[in-house]
Amino acid sequence: MLRKTSLLFPLAALALASCAEREPILPGDRLNVRDVLSGDYAEEGTPAEAAGPQARSFSAPATVTNADWAQSPVSPHVRITNASLGAALSPLFSVPIGAGDGRKTRLNADPIVAGGRIFTMDANHQVRATSTAGQALWSKALVPQRDKAPEGQGGGLAYGDGKLFVSSGFGMLTALDPASGQMLWEQDLNNTATGAPSYRDGLVYVISGDSTAWAIEAGDGRVRWQFDSGDNFNNIAGAPAPAVNDKYVVFAFGTGAVSGAFRQGGLRVWNAELLGRRNGFTIAGINDVTGDPVISGDRVYAANHAGRSVALSIYNGERLWTAKHGALGPMWPAGDSVFFVTDLNELVRLDSDTGQEIWKRDLPGYEPKRNPNRRRDGSFANHGPVLAGGRLIVASTDGKIRAFNPADGALVQEVAIPGGATTRPVVAGGTLYVVSRKGVLHAFR
Repeated sequence: MLRKTSLLFPLAALALASCAEREPILPGDRLNVRDVLSGDYAEEGTPAEAAGPQARSFSAPATVTNADWAQSPVSPHVRITNASLGAALSPLFSVPIGAGDGRKTRLNADPIVAGGRIFTMDANHQVRATSTAGQALWSKALVPQRDKAPEGQGGGLAYGDGKLFVSSGFGMLTALDPASGQMLWEQDLNNTATGAPSYRDGLVYVISGDSTAWAIEAGDGRVRWQFDSGDNFNNIAGAPAPAVNDKYVVFAFGTGAVSGAFRQGGLRVWNAELLGRRNGFTIAGINDVTGDPVISGDRVYAANHAGRSVALSIYNGERLWTAKHGALGPMWPAGDSVFFVTDLNELVRLDSDTGQEIWKRDLPGYEPKRNPNRRRDGSFANHGPVLAGGRLIVASTDGKIRAFNPADGALVQEVAIPGGATTRPVVAGGTLYVVSRKGVLHAFR
């Protein structure tokens, strides 16, 4: 026992001596080990990020009084870069168009305007025509007899060749008579068609859920040509609308690929990949191209779900710049800039030549917490922007339509939309149209 006690004293003294020695404090700045995940670091091929935000004037294109908004504005021949719209928006009318967002359904088909009619499709694939005075004209159900509405979500609308083209989550492309809603023809795409079609010169272009690009004859629904981009299981409901100019058609797929082809014959000319992701975000693992490709001049602007946007050459797909912003909708090119809502719910202005950020403004992100034990509840969606009346218009699910100054991003107007918006706004005849989550078409002028 005495021997054991004698051994403990030296050990205790050694322990006390070591406690008395202070740990040396190294000089220098303290950095968070997670700072590398913020994305604020150089990446090869992205010198556009180096200079950071800057102030710059903006010369808006001349306003155009347009009667129609016939399809997605990703194609230059139909895009109204700065539609005429009054300075102070006031409600004009509100009419129900069918089922809105539900627990198992989503209304994500943007309205279109053509021939004095507003065409919409609700969450249950009910297509409706409404007059510009707010009067219901006709409706047409597109749910197959053996299916139920919640089984096929998504779709879109386009007008051309005197017909209304409707893609649906049931895998069908349908042509309707815009005056009566009568079905003219139907083409089976063998998979879901959750994105909007595009039309030009007798051909309807659409993407199916298995990453297949289609060109369909507008007259009779026959297949002109098709090609695929490979299997992918990370597709997000609401495929990008194809972008078309006088020579090329550009498709974007869930694989992260963007392909350019001759629009008449379907020969694929080039293929580009949207590479890169926003580190530190699990959702960035989905690399679907959610920022629809937009053709402007000799460039294609596109963005993915993972935090990257690019400018590509329309001729060969060469990457001209990359910016560290994702997008959940198409960019809006105007003047020397491109505007879009990022994957982090920010309204951003980039230099269209270099991709350099000029400014960004926060948009509504998350709903107020209903459960104090949760970090976050549901998130808001921000649809747009479109440039109209010299202002950037964004419609949000938080119940507001907001207008921003394109020069500096300052908020200049807010208008309430009951129930919150579930589609992008469209502008025709000096009137702004948007559909709410409750399945109501709202008009503002």
